[in-house]
Amino acid sequence: MRRLDGTPEKLEKYKGKVVLLVNVASKCGLTPQYEGIEALYREHKDQGLVVLGFPANNFMGQEPGSNEQIAEFCRAKYDVTFPMFEKISVKGDDTHPLYKQLAAQAEPIGGEPKWNFTKFLLDREGRVVARFEPRVKPTNEKLTGKIGELLGDG
Repeated sequence: MRRLDGTPEKLEKYKGKVVLLVNVASKCGLTPQYEGIEALYREHKDQGLVVLGFPANNFMGQEPGSNEQIAEFCRAKYDVTFPMFEKISVKGDDTHPLYKQLAAQAEPIGGEPKWNFTKFLLDREGRVVARFEPRVKPTNEKLTGKIGELLGDG
């Protein structure tokens, strides 16, 4: 994988962390979720939560920008500090291997994302333990409760 700035990064470095994977887009009605996702990250990063953002242009062309444009948008509009990766495909024939693995999980966790801001939650061992559909806000009690449980404070 590569970060938005092109720096290579292995996802294995996040083993031992609770990981929230989110496919993101800059021109979606759900884009304001960036604010809540960033707040969630800042609130819990010291307890072991990491959020990984994966820009994708799979849904109605809602992430048309280059990696540089995406990075600038996230910094300027939402002051995003959680790790953001290069734009990938999260569904279809050209699906990135990470999202192929996520889709291969048993229902109700598995399956391709239905829209931008689908959230997959992984435990400290890297197991996918929950999926939250796009309209589930970062402040939703089911999401925050599950994160708290995995961090050991819920």
